[in-house]
Amino acid sequence: MVERVQATPQALSLIAKLTDQYGPLMFHQSGGCCDGNSPMCFAQGDLLITDADVKLGVIGGAPFYMSRAQFEYLEHTQLTIDVAPGRGGMFSLEGSHGVRFLTRSRLYSEGEFDSLPPVESGVQA
Repeated sequence: MVERVQATPQALSLIAKLTDQYGPLMFHQSGGCCDGNSPMCFAQGDLLITDADVKLGVIGGAPFYMSRAQFEYLEHTQLTIDVAPGRGGMFSLEGSHGVRFLTRSRLYSEGEFDSLPPVESGVQA
């Protein structure tokens, strides 16, 4: 089954370390501005998720969200979360480890796109 968001082994390893350090995590794909277009990692509950967000999936046990407006531009794109040396978003938890999460993407094939389940609302009932 094709996922909307997935993570490399390096990202999964870092997510596990951050979970040990901070407890349950969550991700939000930044839409630009101060932190560029990068996945931001937070302790679960440290970022308010609203119905203006959608949940794309789960990586390393952490839910992954994006604004609904940004999703409209990227819905045909699979996101792969990876890790690279350097500084990421200033509020993202991985910064103290000297690395940053980054998003790699690719377009789905027509068959893959047609088989994807709908995204969930960011606010869960």
